[in-house]
Amino acid sequence: MGRYQHTEDLSPQGLQSFSAIIDVRSPAEYAEDHLPGAINLPVLDDGERAEIGTIYKQVSPFEARRLGAAMVSRNIARHLETALAGYPREFRPLIYCWRGGMRSRSMALVLQDVGWQSTVVKGGYRHWRQQVTAALSDDDRDLFRIIIIDGQTGSAKTQVLQAMRKKGAQALDLEDLAKHRGSIFGDLPHRPQPSQKRFESLLWEKLRDMDPDIPVFVEAESSRLGNRTIPVRLWNSMKAAPRIVVAAPAAVRARHLLATYPDIAENRDRLMAAIDGLAPFHPKTDIAQWRAWAEAADFEPLAVALIEAHYDPAYDRARERHGQALMATVETELLDAAAIDALAERVMAAGR
Repeated sequence: MGRYQHTEDLSPQGLQSFSAIIDVRSPAEYAEDHLPGAINLPVLDDGERAEIGTIYKQVSPFEARRLGAAMVSRNIARHLETALAGYPREFRPLIYCWRGGMRSRSMALVLQDVGWQSTVVKGGYRHWRQQVTAALSDDDRDLFRIIIIDGQTGSAKTQVLQAMRKKGAQALDLEDLAKHRGSIFGDLPHRPQPSQKRFESLLWEKLRDMDPDIPVFVEAESSRLGNRTIPVRLWNSMKAAPRIVVAAPAAVRARHLLATYPDIAENRDRLMAAIDGLAPFHPKTDIAQWRAWAEAADFEPLAVALIEAHYDPAYDRARERHGQALMATVETELLDAAAIDALAERVMAAGR
């Protein structure tokens, strides 16, 4: 076989031309972020990578390379016997590490000798990261034609957005990508947030597949979703975008929240901690009443009070700061499945 190839083309079409995308970095590096669709076949695991780094600094580069080569060889052999077993002669892997250096080169050389045409990403993961950062950084152009789905908390904006996507609209679900519901009660149990880098990669994967000539619907959010920050270019576009408001009565919204997010009421300690987090912003008597309702599992009046005293005023202040143009208001007295489906149709029509 000839020498393995190099590529800098990480476009969707470029990536789809390969049988598999292999990330040979350590599991921790892979977990922080990786190329779209990549599988992790590390040539050094986290402990081995740390060990080799220590030997490199404290003993000698030669000794680090010698021991590292032995570890890499054993790991590649294991991958050939397990994850890579059974692939046909036509298998075409794309391989990358951090910079497109020794780790990806080691894997590519072996796979090339097996008989598989192998390609290494020139510049490695850093090349992908540079593309993501450049695409989402600030510039003078808006990022697509964005329309904001706005409305007070509990107005089923997320569900309307999801229904619109099923109907063929271009919809960007930031809360799903960030694994956060965008409020003090927003963290999702047993679903940790991705790293900031991973969030940005997932975001760019969605955006770059969208048609720039068709509006992209995005739910109104603050600039942060839990511990993740919306990249500045998208955030600036969202602040300047026109909005379509979904309006429903507070009691209806409260019932919708309780039905949609039962985990909030089920975890009493988490609910109490969230209420305590609101203490700096509200009178002590209100906080005491909210805690009493939570203790008594009287969740509907608690939800209505939180909506009217905290969330609705906070949303109103945010709207005043941004001054976005109002395209339309769609009102509903119900937020059941049929009503949400009808709202999706009305929002899409208003967006047209």
